[in-house]
Amino acid sequence: MRILMSLVAGSLFGAGLFVSGMNDTTKVQGWLDVFGAWDPTLAFVMGGAIIPMFFAWRLTHGRKPLVGGDFPAPTAPVVGHRLVIGSVMFGMGWGLAGLCPGPAIASLSYGGVGGLVFLAAMLAGMGAARFIDVRLDRLAATA
Repeated sequence: MRILMSLVAGSLFGAGLFVSGMNDTTKVQGWLDVFGAWDPTLAFVMGGAIIPMFFAWRLTHGRKPLVGGDFPAPTAPVVGHRLVIGSVMFGMGWGLAGLCPGPAIASLSYGGVGGLVFLAAMLAGMGAARFIDVRLDRLAATA
């Protein structure tokens, strides 16, 4: 049952990305171009995801997921060098490529060579992040 629910949720997520245009690199780059030919339509996509999830998380208090397990407990927000550097790198990659991990994986079935190059670069970046993280920890400890 859990695998079926995961398949349904992932399919719905992928369909939403496709219908909303979040996997269209020119649309995403138009959203990020606030000082040029800005395309505000993705703001509605983000609002359409964030607003319902705000209420959905509020409704999970004291409940169990339908497929078993537990909902994750909220964590205390910590703004540190890892979050800031990771956010900047994510934003730079999103702006340059016009894709983030979810839409990139969803577009693998039709993205051609560009989608595969992005996936390879994303995996290389994820691998390099471990080494960068260790160096940043050393720098933070000496500062």
